[in-house]
Amino acid sequence: MAKQKVGQIIDALGVVVDLDEGDLPTDAYVILRIVKADGSVSMSGARSESLDWITRLGMITAAQHLENDGYVDASTDDT
Repeated sequence: MAKQKVGQIIDALGVVVDLDEGDLPTDAYVILRIVKADGSVSMSGARSESLDWITRLGMITAAQHLENDGYVDASTDDT
């Protein structure tokens, strides 16, 4: 297995993100579903170099919340 940068892979899959002018992405954790040559399915994860395990765990937990409950803009969140 050879390491590959995920930018072109993500682009080819049509992944987009909504960013406002001035937004600055700082970290990324990418989860990929992979179909192997023999037809078996696996998963792989990749992270930005600066992403520590605590922040990564927080991002995964927040992503699960978003998938389960939907997105709430921080400016309208009453917590």
